[in-house]
Amino acid sequence: MKEESQLTEYVTFTTAGQIFGVPIARVQEVFRPARITRVPLAGGQIAGVLNLRGRIVTAIDMRSRLGLGAEDPGRAPMAIGIDWGAESFGLLVDALGEVLKLPDGELEPSPINLDRKLVEVSAGVYRLDDQLLVVLDIERVLAFDAEYAIAA
Repeated sequence: MKEESQLTEYVTFTTAGQIFGVPIARVQEVFRPARITRVPLAGGQIAGVLNLRGRIVTAIDMRSRLGLGAEDPGRAPMAIGIDWGAESFGLLVDALGEVLKLPDGELEPSPINLDRKLVEVSAGVYRLDDQLLVVLDIERVLAFDAEYAIAA
């Protein structure tokens, strides 16, 4: 009897034309941020903070965090709510995708030609029909070095 591969569900999103996935078990909610307040002296990866039903949420600019260039002006971002440790974060992304159920056995290591900044936060990749889905390791995405978190 052949052993069935485990499936993991991923919330997918697009930023700067690249598709990414976050394990659905890590996602608390998805929302459109109403008002983001800039934090003085915060680095470019921290877009600011927002109030989400009484909780203070740190908004992370995923374009900046992943080294993918400036955001499209006039385009309202979406946010993926993540709780990590005792903190709440909103990952600001260009567009939400669908939830994909993918076999764990098909997750591949990041290819050597993948951008170094993406490799640093990647848990691997899936080869979809016409694109590469980069699975994000949330701990690595949210583990800012001091130089990233505070502006010099």
